[in-house]
Amino acid sequence: MFNSPDWVFSMFAFLGFLCCMIPLPWHLEAWNTGTCLYMIWTGLSCLIQFINSIVWRANVINWAPVWCDISAKFMIGSSVAIPACSLCINRRLYHIASVSSVTKTRAQKRRDIMTDLAIGVGIPVLEMILQYIVQGHRFNIFEDIGCYPATFNTPPAFVLVFTWPLVLGCISAYYCVRTIVELAQRRAQFMEFLSVNKNLSSSRYFRLMGLAGIEMLCTVPMGAYVVYLNATAQPVYPWISWANAHYDFSRVEQIPSVFWRLNDSLVLSLELSRWLLVVCAFVFFGFFGFADEARKNYRLAYVSVAKRVGLSTAGTVSQGSWTVGGKSEMACNSRTGTLPVFKRDSVNSFSTSISIGELNMAFDDVKEASYTPTQTAAGFGIKGTVPLPNAPAVAGPALDINSVPRLVADSPESARNSIDII
Repeated sequence: MFNSPDWVFSMFAFLGFLCCMIPLPWHLEAWNTGTCLYMIWTGLSCLIQFINSIVWRANVINWAPVWCDISAKFMIGSSVAIPACSLCINRRLYHIASVSSVTKTRAQKRRDIMTDLAIGVGIPVLEMILQYIVQGHRFNIFEDIGCYPATFNTPPAFVLVFTWPLVLGCISAYYCVRTIVELAQRRAQFMEFLSVNKNLSSSRYFRLMGLAGIEMLCTVPMGAYVVYLNATAQPVYPWISWANAHYDFSRVEQIPSVFWRLNDSLVLSLELSRWLLVVCAFVFFGFFGFADEARKNYRLAYVSVAKRVGLSTAGTVSQGSWTVGGKSEMACNSRTGTLPVFKRDSVNSFSTSISIGELNMAFDDVKEASYTPTQTAAGFGIKGTVPLPNAPAVAGPALDINSVPRLVADSPESARNSIDII
């Protein structure tokens, strides 16, 4: 992997960006803040690495100083943000598993979102600010790698920068263990909560748990290894003063690949720091890119694109309710004389918010034909007003079509089945 051509990493970095951004819209609908933040941080990190690998391929020229200032700080934040987002996910899963009530008020939901934002955004931003204390100079440029943050290897750097992922990983591990214990003790109440939560199914819950668990298992050993590497692979300089740490701060160190590739520890550190972001993106897509909601949205996207370019979508099956619009969702066939068939348990339980006067449908070419329930009636928009055809004889109560239409209220049983509990 580390000895592969540069274009290989560029390709995988861009694919990692797509893997995180494609599922983002429908995850925003579920308001799972930790998951959305994970996708945003990981996707943008892959995009930055992709751009850097293109711009600084086979050169160390300082093409874009402002871009390097921003991207180097973003790298510092993302190294903490991904473990922080994993903590948000594990924390939310724990609260779901240990829930004492199946409903939450709007204020409680708002408080949960603000807490996740404080962890998933506030901690990384705080890390970016604190890193300035031990930032030895403006930034570094490594050939074939691009812009890279510069941190003065001094004891305060371990407290302010290097140990944060390890600490967050340990906290995530605590929540993960507690979640497993709560699931074992309160399984029935947990399933009751999932049954009334339309945004979270058991499948999505355990996929989130798998993602957070893998992230935790990788974060703790990798965080410990980074601390070990910084403590042993290079000298640890004593902290003398602010002026000493920020001496000649505006300089930019430009390191050709023939030099940095001579140091095996530096090669391992640089390559791991960018390839792990791609791995995080593909792990996320592996859990959520092939789920039921993902396949449903892929079909919807395909149908939308196919209609725009004029392709046939006859073989595509869409799931959802059949709504009556103004075109072809519900209409009569003027040539075969067929009507849509509605089947319900009883006549009294049938109700609709649509009246014949609102539809204003009729036949423009009426022929004598028998009513055939097995025929279909889709895809015809009818204009004009002529009398309706004679309805076939149906066993049961007689229905006078000349009488004024009435709206019949649903029976308590049917009304109760249509309630969507949030």
